[in-house]
Amino acid sequence: MTTGKKQKNTLKVRGNVFKGTVVSDKMKKSVVVERKLLRYLPKYERYARTRSRITAHVPEGMEVKTGDNVEIGETRRISKTKNFVILKVEK
Repeated sequence: MTTGKKQKNTLKVRGNVFKGTVVSDKMKKSVVVERKLLRYLPKYERYARTRSRITAHVPEGMEVKTGDNVEIGETRRISKTKNFVILKVEK
């Protein structure tokens, strides 16, 4: 019988769920996910391409590399810039 602490590796996901592409995986437990969006500009009656970069937490046991398409979900604040966690990886 071992007497050790049981680790809980689950984060509750609430709020927004997005899809995007991993553009940087240089951090230890985090990646930067980029979303490409179209924003309407009423003055010119046209759409402009914009991007949004989100820092997301990588759970233990999940392999994520630059170029992977991922699904991220909003969770509690993990650090100053991390509010999202990776849910799925689509290579």
